[in-house]
Amino acid sequence: MRWLDRLLFSMVTTPIKWLVKVKSIPSDIENELGIDKSKPIVYLLRTHSVTDQLALKVSALSLGLPKPTVNIEVDDIYFPACLFLTNPNSVLNRKIKNTDIKENAAKLFSLHRQNPDLDIQIVPVSILWGRAPGKNTSGWADVIANQVSPSWLRKFFIVLFLGRDNFVSYSKAVSSKNMIKLKGSDSDIAHKLIRVAGTHFHRKMQTMTGPNLLEKQQLYNSVLGSKSVTQVIAQDASSKNKSQEQIRNQAKKYLDEIAADYREGMVRIGEKLLTKVWNKIYNGIQVKHASRVRELAQSGHEIIYAPCHRSHMDYLLLTYVIYHEGLVTPHIAAGINLNFPPVGGLLRKAGAFYLRRSFAGNKLYTAVFREYLELLFNKGYSVKYYPEGGRSRTGRLLPPKTGMLAMTLQALIKGVNRPVSIVPVYIGYDHVMEVSSYLKELKGTDKKKESFFQVFSAIKKLKNYGVGYLNFGEPINLSNYLDQKEPNWREHKDKESDKKPTWLTPVVNDLATDVMTRINQATAISAMSICATCLLAAKKHAIPRTELERAIDHYLGLLKNSEYSHLTTIPQVSGKELLADTLKRKKLTISEDGYGEIVSLRDQNAVALTYYRNNIQHLFALPSLIVAVVFSHKSLTKLQVLKLVASLYPLLKRELFIHMDQIQAESYLASLLDNMLEMGLLNEQEGQVLPPEPSSNAFYSAWLLSQGIQETLHRYAVVLTLLSKNALISRSELEAQSRQFAQRLSNLHGLSSPEFFDKNVLSSFISALKENRLIEADENGQLSYTEKTESLCQDVIQLIEPEITQRLQQI
Repeated sequence: MRWLDRLLFSMVTTPIKWLVKVKSIPSDIENELGIDKSKPIVYLLRTHSVTDQLALKVSALSLGLPKPTVNIEVDDIYFPACLFLTNPNSVLNRKIKNTDIKENAAKLFSLHRQNPDLDIQIVPVSILWGRAPGKNTSGWADVIANQVSPSWLRKFFIVLFLGRDNFVSYSKAVSSKNMIKLKGSDSDIAHKLIRVAGTHFHRKMQTMTGPNLLEKQQLYNSVLGSKSVTQVIAQDASSKNKSQEQIRNQAKKYLDEIAADYREGMVRIGEKLLTKVWNKIYNGIQVKHASRVRELAQSGHEIIYAPCHRSHMDYLLLTYVIYHEGLVTPHIAAGINLNFPPVGGLLRKAGAFYLRRSFAGNKLYTAVFREYLELLFNKGYSVKYYPEGGRSRTGRLLPPKTGMLAMTLQALIKGVNRPVSIVPVYIGYDHVMEVSSYLKELKGTDKKKESFFQVFSAIKKLKNYGVGYLNFGEPINLSNYLDQKEPNWREHKDKESDKKPTWLTPVVNDLATDVMTRINQATAISAMSICATCLLAAKKHAIPRTELERAIDHYLGLLKNSEYSHLTTIPQVSGKELLADTLKRKKLTISEDGYGEIVSLRDQNAVALTYYRNNIQHLFALPSLIVAVVFSHKSLTKLQVLKLVASLYPLLKRELFIHMDQIQAESYLASLLDNMLEMGLLNEQEGQVLPPEPSSNAFYSAWLLSQGIQETLHRYAVVLTLLSKNALISRSELEAQSRQFAQRLSNLHGLSSPEFFDKNVLSSFISALKENRLIEADENGQLSYTEKTESLCQDVIQLIEPEITQRLQQI
């Protein structure tokens, strides 16, 4: 750094550091970007700016990186720690002056040729002040919005107004050792570096700010002037005996009802408010696997976020996380029920676009919505929608709604001019604030209509809710997906858009299932969910504290030894620490007798905690089934245990959205069984798999595991027994009778899970029976019992408790 720069830097450091708040992206540069802090680092910035260097200095120190203001020493030669592509604009004109980057880079490569062991990391760093996207029209806001090589005067206003919204985003390092392997002189290689860096910074800016804003008139022209909408306008005008102008005005009203009115300023204000809210109600938000999404964005992908839906907080949490991960905040598909004043307008300015619960029969609305969605894709806006279509009231994933996915694939088939990827997202909480209202709705209480007063009341009641969890799942590249499912899909691009190909519906259904399984694949196990899983399996929902701590260790140890998925996140602390953390939520009761402490659930809390258990139930369904088989049979070989569990797997896969196919599942089951034997959760004697000795420390943990699958098996037994008692029965009647008897069992035996008699869960099981040809259906849709059904029923009956078997005989 030259003496004049050092003087200027020291003069502005003190006043500016009060204005600037730096956010570093990513926070773990070593693991995500592979940057080696032990090797020399040279930073590559877009503009030679003192304030940019100050922001970088603050960020670098927080990450343990070398200061960008101190020259680095290479073979006794001092070299600038920063390279700059351009100098700032002049105040009086927009002429951009070149820097000495070419000479300095060539000098660096020359040093490398003299010392082949040298390896200097050139780290591109993008520094943004605010995240305002570009506009098609100019205005006064451009003084701070346009940040490409601003003059010192414009930079003053940028820092003044946007200093608290500073983002320092690092990219993967370029190795000088690899650069000198390129053809050409040192000067030629330096020129290539400059050219590539210019493209990189442009793409990085787009990745973080997004495409230009859509102006209102541009929106009207694009959607209302599209071929599909104009065709429907003409058809409606003819069929309804109205003028095309009247129908067009109606289409315009639909578009106004639907379209977002994104304003980056609203997002910045929202981010400030949400930071205060999160700090009040959460002890932290754990985010995993964001790097894969950044890679997609940097590669120019259109990103569609497909999260599970637990709470209204999901809308805010995911957008907040995306913003802080340095990605473009998405346009969010929201139910029309949220479009109430003043909340609806605020959400619209934060990127929400609204859709009705049903499009049925309204061709004009359907055409307008579909064209709007395609416009978002083609313009490069990221989009977020919930494949479940609504919030889960039980904590399980709901069967997916396929409408938005179908429109997404139809847009791709018509021709989106960039790769499109769906990113499944798992969201979880230590506490969901709507759980009490969910339980009332499951008992038959009408859902309250959303209103401002309801929101205000909820805000007043906010308290500490523990930790929030957000894991990004394995992305689905839609072009590649269609190539696998329908290799000739591109042939439909030139066909009429309103005529969907015959193969589309089954492909959409498969895609919907794949999205849901990938959400579950990225599950985060919380302290609350694992404690609830153990306690709800216990008799009277009470366990001695030491045994509960041991059971948690066994449960988590089993998943660590037999990995469900590399995307699943498991707490890395002991059962003792997890339980202590959960007790702070005050949902569990601690009592003490002469033998020690007992952890239990209050009756009213037992039902509520099934929600958190159900978040992770798919992770423990197979271990639980293995142990249940061993406890009930007691004299099977390993092969017989695995065969019986594998026969039930397709039903669990369908119900719980498990990602493994049959072959993968069988391999996983074998791994689980081996690890259970090694951990002492099961024993093996003379080729027979047995429960552990009652005197062993692992016995109670194993017994709890066996109980974890019982309610699922009870539900299966109810449906199968009803089928056996009826020669023919319609699906609707079977669902109704199953629900009625399951509710009776729940009342008689204290089965506290609302999903035990939930119609979605029962319907999913019946669908699984049909898909796996375990029941038959005649031409009228009447279902009938078969030999396969009989065999399955006997297998299930042997695994359930005797008192439940006795009740089933009463059907």
